[in-house]
Formats: sequence, C-alpha cells, structure tokens
Amino acid sequence: MEALAVRLSGLDPYVDGAIRIVAFYDTLMRRRVDLPALARASAGLAECVVGIRLHGTGRVVRVSPLGTEASGPPSPASSTAPITLDEEETGTVWLERPGPSNPLDDILLDRLAIAAAAAVERYDPARTTMADPALVELAISSDSDEAAGARALRLLGFAPGLPVHAIAVRSQLPLDRISGLVCPARPVKAAPLADVGVILATTVDPARLPAGVRAGIGAPGRPGRSWRQARTALRFTTPHEPVVRHTDLGALALLAELPRDLARDNTDVAAIARVAADPQDLETLDAYCATGSLRAAADRLHLHHSSVARRLEQLGRTLGIELTRPTGLMRARIALTTWWLLDA
Repeated sequence: MEALAVRLSGLDPYVDGAIRIVAFYDTLMRRRVDLPALARASAGLAECVVGIRLHGTGRVVRVSPLGTEASGPPSPASSTAPITLDEEETGTVWLERPGPSNPLDDILLDRLAIAAAAAVERYDPARTTMADPALVELAISSDSDEAAGARALRLLGFAPGLPVHAIAVRSQLPLDRISGLVCPARPVKAAPLADVGVILATTVDPARLPAGVRAGIGAPGRPGRSWRQARTALRFTTPHEPVVRHTDLGALALLAELPRDLARDNTDVAAIARVAADPQDLETLDAYCATGSLRAAADRLHLHHSSVARRLEQLGRTLGIELTRPTGLMRARIALTTWWLLDA
C-alpha cells in the first residue's frame, strides 16, 4: 500500500498532498487525541484558524496556526464540513482562511470531521441524540430488573440518580430534531420503538415542540413507569391538544384503564361515535367540551355564538344529553375523551 502511495504521489502533486493529509489524520486518530489537540494540529497543518463546534453543548474550539486560542471575533468561514456520528450531524468544522482557498482544503476538512467524530465518540458519547433502540428498550422495559435498567441508563449517558422523563412521540419530523428542541440541555436520547418514538430526557420544555408533533410526557423517575405514563398521555392527545403531560391528567388517566369493549358499549360513547361521522359536529362538540363555554367555543371555531348554539342544541338531541347543564357537559367530556382513547 505504501509503495502504491509513493507511485501515485509522484504522478500528481495534488495526490501527494492528499495522501499526506490522510496519513496525518490517521496518525492523530491512532494517538487518540482529544478535540483541542486535534484543532491545534489542524491549524498548524492548514496554516490558518481552525474551528470545531459541537451542536449539543454549543462548545466551540478555535485555534490559530501558532497553536494558541484564536483571539478576536471569528472571521467568515472559508469552508465548512459537518461532523457526523451515527448518521446524526453533531457539529461542524471550518477553516478561516484569508484570501483564496487551498485546493486541498476540502480533503483536510473531510478528514478533520472524521477525526472529530471519533474524538467525540471516544471522550463524550452522551453528546449524540440517537441511541441503540435495543438499549433504550431495555432502559424503559418493565420486564427487566432494576439493575439492568440502571446499567442501560448509564450506557446511554445518564448519571446514576438523575431524574429521567420518558416521552412518547408521533411525528413525521426526524426524531433527533424533536429531541434537540424539547431538551436543549443534554443528556437526551431517542430511538424509534414499534409504532412510536421514544425520547429519554432530563428536562422537558413542551413549548419548544414544533407543530404537527403529538407527544405524551411521563413524570420523572423510573424510566419504565415514566414510559407507561407517556404512552397513556399520548393516547389523550388531540388536534387541539397535541402535547399532554401525564401529571395533568389526574383522575382522567383512569379512563385509559377501561376495557375497550366496556367503553365501546357505553351509551354515551356509542352516541359520540355516531356524531363523529360528521367532522363539523365533532369539531363543534370538541370545542365546547374543551372550553366549557358557548362563546369561547364560538371564538375557537370562528363562528357567531348563535350558530354554535344551534349546533349544540341539535347535538344535545342526538346525544340525549343536555349539554348546557354542568352534568351534561361533564358526561359529554368523559364520553368524548373515552371515544378519543378508543380511536387512538
């Protein structure tokens, strides 16, 4: 192989430079250098400022060709490359080369990004978001013993005793993007599992979830229990309430424990199923049950309150419930929620 490299380098100076860059970074990776050492070596090789940024922590390393920390505000990057680990972009490397770029800059950045990914994986594996689904499943499984679950959490990067929320997610968006938004402070881990996405996070900010995401959030504590709560909370989500915390359900969570046949045969729930055949009627009933007020429902539906009153009167006759009475509203809310659970 070395003999072939020597022959190739004699044919073209560009090939010679490229081979030397590859060999340079192979040596650094064999020596298992960390990010600062990698940046210093790269800046000396490139003869310009080199930068490395990790998305998860916001950590930035900028080094001058002299091997010292680059002072002053950063110059515009002359070229950049992503740091990719486990098919997830975890950071960026760049050069701040004044004047024209070097033809070998792309190769240098490519090898720098590979070496940076190896350093991140070696020295800080918890900074990636996506995790091995089998390990996540072990952490949240109610069948595994406590020691096995705790070990799985440690391997995922969670310190012992750290409270962990489990989040059940349904969305068309990439799971790593959702995880980074809902828990900008690490550690956070995610993996697809059966029909839902699993996110394990130390903190949760539901307000940061993007539109179109359905999410159920379990209470912090044992991941197995939190995951069961998250799955239950996910069932309570609706188009108007796409994110639900299990702690906010209170006694409503008991509805999720009802046998499906028993719930389906209930008179009120069966009546809701008939009403649901008309999307307009279902939207009206949902708005009224969510707000508990005719005028508030009208505002949500962008209709005049008299129009909503006529719809509710007709719905009350169909359901056999006096919706304007407190007990009638309560019956409608419980029946509608139970119907949502069956549909979920």
